[in-house]
Amino acid sequence: MSADDRLVAVTGATGRQGSAVTRHLLRDGWRVRALTRTPDSDRARALTDLGADVVRADFDEPDTLRAAFRDAHGVYSVQNPMTSSIDAEIRHGIAVADAARDAGVSHVVYGSAGTGASGTGVGSWDSKLAIEAHMRRLGLPLTVLRPMAFMELMTDRDYYPPVSTWHVMPKLMGADRPVVWLSVDDLGAIAALAFAEPSRFIGAALTLVADVQSIDDCRAIWRDVTGKPPRRFPMPVWLFERIVGTDLTTMWRWLRTATIPTDTSETLRILPTAVTVRQWLSAQQTPRASHPA
Repeated sequence: MSADDRLVAVTGATGRQGSAVTRHLLRDGWRVRALTRTPDSDRARALTDLGADVVRADFDEPDTLRAAFRDAHGVYSVQNPMTSSIDAEIRHGIAVADAARDAGVSHVVYGSAGTGASGTGVGSWDSKLAIEAHMRRLGLPLTVLRPMAFMELMTDRDYYPPVSTWHVMPKLMGADRPVVWLSVDDLGAIAALAFAEPSRFIGAALTLVADVQSIDDCRAIWRDVTGKPPRRFPMPVWLFERIVGTDLTTMWRWLRTATIPTDTSETLRILPTAVTVRQWLSAQQTPRASHPA
């Protein structure tokens, strides 16, 4: 592949996944066309400073997607139902797939989630299966990446971990149940590897697991690393659902009895440097990580 061909369009480029993928692609020598609805935002300007070509594109405006994918070798596709809705996520994922097909893109890497199994009743997992199915019907050259729990759930203020990760999640799921973890940065690194080695990754659907730790285990690791327990803010489940909906609580209830993939070997074979929960928390030692709320 020539340098001129090394262009990847990244959707949701100012979000967690998109920005991580953008950073790793730029480090690996790719040209990146970073798609966002708000190219004048601080996050978008930060990507420009890194060397990305930031362009405006909107999932609800297919012409902007087709224009953004023109001449691109690859597309990284990710949608966030928490900022729209599950129905909108499906509509947006289909729009990206259709635009990638129309543009003749050579490789689509899809940021999915969950186990890849149907029938869980978890809306934000079922939606991704619907998008994957549409991509396959189109015959797109596809790689699917399926992380389940990002380590950022423990620290990122936007997830409000004192209520979610440290209270409602273990209450519904069980504090001693295994959780499969991956850092967002490692997802970005794996996506960049997928674009670099299409013959290895096209056709693959990868369940990504860098570490397996229960919430109780994570609390103990947090205490070892920081010298204090993570902050916890009890909230009734009904109130949590009123604020954020029922998708997460459905997921956590399902995980209480479900058997999930816990083998880390495939992920570590792809990315031997993928970090454990302890390594990740140790690297987060800032006031923000110590006081997640």
